[in-house]
Order: sequence, then C-alpha cells, then structure tokens
Amino acid sequence: MCGVVGVYCNDENITSKITYYTLFALQHRGQESAGIATFQNNMIHLHKGMGLLSEIFNQEILNRINGNYAVGHVRYSTTGESKIENAQPLLVKSKAGMIAVGHNGNLVNYWDLRTRLENEGRVFLTDSDTEVIAQLLSNYLLKYDIQETLAKLNEELVGSYTLTMLINDKVVGFRDPLGFKPLCVGEVDFGYVIASESCAIDAVGGRLIRDVKPGEAVVIENGDIEFIKIVKSSRKALCVFEYIYFARPDSIIDGKSVYEARHNMGRILAKESYVDADIVSSIPDSGITASIGFSQESGIPYLEALIKNRYVGRTFIMPEQKLREFSVKLKVNAVRKNVEGKRVVLVDDSIVRGTTSRKIVEMVRKAGAKEVHFRVGSPPIIAPCYFGIDMSTREELIASSRNVEEIRKVLNANSLAYLSLDGLLKAVGFKKKDLCLACLTSLYPVEVPGENCYS
Repeated sequence: MCGVVGVYCNDENITSKITYYTLFALQHRGQESAGIATFQNNMIHLHKGMGLLSEIFNQEILNRINGNYAVGHVRYSTTGESKIENAQPLLVKSKAGMIAVGHNGNLVNYWDLRTRLENEGRVFLTDSDTEVIAQLLSNYLLKYDIQETLAKLNEELVGSYTLTMLINDKVVGFRDPLGFKPLCVGEVDFGYVIASESCAIDAVGGRLIRDVKPGEAVVIENGDIEFIKIVKSSRKALCVFEYIYFARPDSIIDGKSVYEARHNMGRILAKESYVDADIVSSIPDSGITASIGFSQESGIPYLEALIKNRYVGRTFIMPEQKLREFSVKLKVNAVRKNVEGKRVVLVDDSIVRGTTSRKIVEMVRKAGAKEVHFRVGSPPIIAPCYFGIDMSTREELIASSRNVEEIRKVLNANSLAYLSLDGLLKAVGFKKKDLCLACLTSLYPVEVPGENCYS
C-alpha cells in the first residue's frame, strides 16, 4: 500500500496545501502516518506525524512549510514498525544536498543492503527499507546525475519500489522496471502533480497526462517536466490487488478503470457461480462495485445487508482482548429488515485470514437471514506477498491449507465461490504475463528466497 505524491506549484504559498489535498485523496492507501516535505531557500522543510492527515496537519503548519516543490506520503507499514521514526518522507542530508524520499513498495533484499551499508560505516535511524533507498541515493548523487543515479539504484534494489523524491530543488518520480505499484502524472493550472492514483489529480482539479511507465522516471525542474527512460524491461508485474482492493474505484491505473474492472469481476462472478437468492449485498466498502455487477448480471436485487461505520478506520484497535470481539460489529452492522427471512448473497473483494468474513456471516444469520451465500471477487489467496501487502505468512491465509469446501465450513456459509483466475484476467483486461499474481498462484516475478520464481 502507501500513497506517494510529488507536487510543483508556481505559487509557493499553495504548494503544501495542494500536497495535503492530494494526500487526502490517497488516505485509503495508508492511515498509520503521513508527512509532507517542501523545498524553499535551499532547505527542505519537513513535517510528519502518526495518524491521519487531519490529525497531523492544520492551517498553521501548512503555512509554515512553503516552497514550489513538495513530496508527500501516507503510510501503511510492511518493512519497519508503525512508529514516528519510520514515518515518511524520510530526510537525508549529505554532501549531495538534501533528499526527501517517499516510498510505496517493499524491498526483498532490504536486510542484505542494510547490512552491507552498515559494514561500510552508514548509520541508520529507522528500521524502514526506505532509509536504505535514501542512503543509496545520497551516495550515488555524489558521483552521478539523476538519470545515472536511478539506473544505479535499480541495479541494487530487488522488490517493488515506486518513489517520489525531493532532490534539492527537483521533484522526481520513479517506478520500478516491473511496475508493481502505480504512479501517474497530471497537469493543473498551477503546475504538476505526481501521484499513486489519478483520483489525487482529480481532487485538485487536474488533468491526467499519463501513467509513469515501468522503469521510467519523471523529473520536474524549474517548472518544466521531463519523462526519462531509466531501465528497459521486457515484462511487467503490475499488482493485481490494486484492481481488486487497494485503489479507489474512481482511479484509472495503467489505462484501466478500477471501477470497470471491479464491476466486471462481479458480473463474471455471477456467471460463474449463480445461486438462487433474494438479495445481493456487498461487504462494504471495497466489495460494493463487484456486488453491483453481480446483481445486474444475476438479476437478483441489490439491497444493503450491512452498514459501515464511517468513523472506524482500518487501523482501529480494541484496547482489551475481551472487547475485540465487538470490533467487527463496530465497523459494520446488519440491517435486520433487509435480511430477515431472506436468502442473502454477500459479495466481498477477497478473503485473507477469514476471521472477519466468518463474523459477518454470523452477524447476518443472527439478523434473521434464511441462507447466507458468500461470493468473492478474486481467486483464493494462497501465498504471502513480499512486495508491499501485509500478508506475510502462509499460516495466516485461510486458503493456503484449505479447499473451498473447508473454507465454507469455517465461514458457516450455505455456499462459497471465488472468481476464477481466467475470470479475473478477463475482468481487469490484462494479459497474465503483465500482472503480479503471486499471492494467487504462488509464482513470484522476482527471486524470493524459498519461493518459486518465473522470469
């Protein structure tokens, strides 16, 4: 996850505000911490903190960090604990100048790189893989220009990395050669925006120019923008979970509408696994678009069986074990009038651990549903992700050691069906070779110790 932005404004007094608004549009990508760095008077000014943007920034703070160039970040942690030291952007001061880095992704070879740098005398202040990237950048920039620096950086890094960087008075965006995580560029009246998703460009009234291609950098300097090919790659590994779950449905990623992809998932799912029922309902929010597609294709009316509490974020934690049993009910609640005595189809985007799914099925049954059928808009997740999703071990994945019937019994659903892999590929409109499907197939696009890799 994580959301990154880079901003250039011809009016230095609005840059921090525009950066805030673009990050606000990406808040779904991370709620643990956030930060904004701006460049002014040969200095990078940084403010960051733990929590949501609205908890970290106010008008006074935004007025204090001015400048024409900025980068911003909202964090969802994978490598590195959730603590203020790991909040981004990370700032490095060196003989090459000042560098602020925001990173979306996860490095497979993080510990090897860190150990080597520590043996060379480098001191680390965080346990985030982003600091390894920042340290390498500061080292290469002493010897090379930006293009050569990014080429050298790419030779070192294994895994997923989409970056936005302030390198003194330049804003730079860079996407790894497999394009795991998205990055796009838009134009606005006051300048340019680089962002993880196009919805951030829409939020400030911008026009999407295009996606940053895998292995490509975008550099904004003196108000001018340039796209530079850094690495040639004969293949891609776009994260399919951007279309299944991560991205906002109003975003366009690599030329594909996320909304259309999820709607197609629901329609194809209905064709593959129709069930006679009275209503179709989503598990909010990420299952909504697929459930509408399921309803339209099946002819079964769409009706909300569950209502989400909009004030409970993804990072919500109950303070005591006995109270955690209430956590699902605090997030969603069943509408008894809509489900009582009815055969209900629940549509969700995916099942990871299965704990929440089981509790939701139980909740709908307690509200009086006669039958509960579970439909999933993606294939079973059978393998961990090493590229930026918090699915680190097979043991925590309900589908890694169980077949569909065994999972159905765990969920206590009347029936359970997943979207097929062929159905998913048809829905998103990409060829299999252009997507990272590792969590669904257990085949990885880069070398991961102990895992099967394809090239």
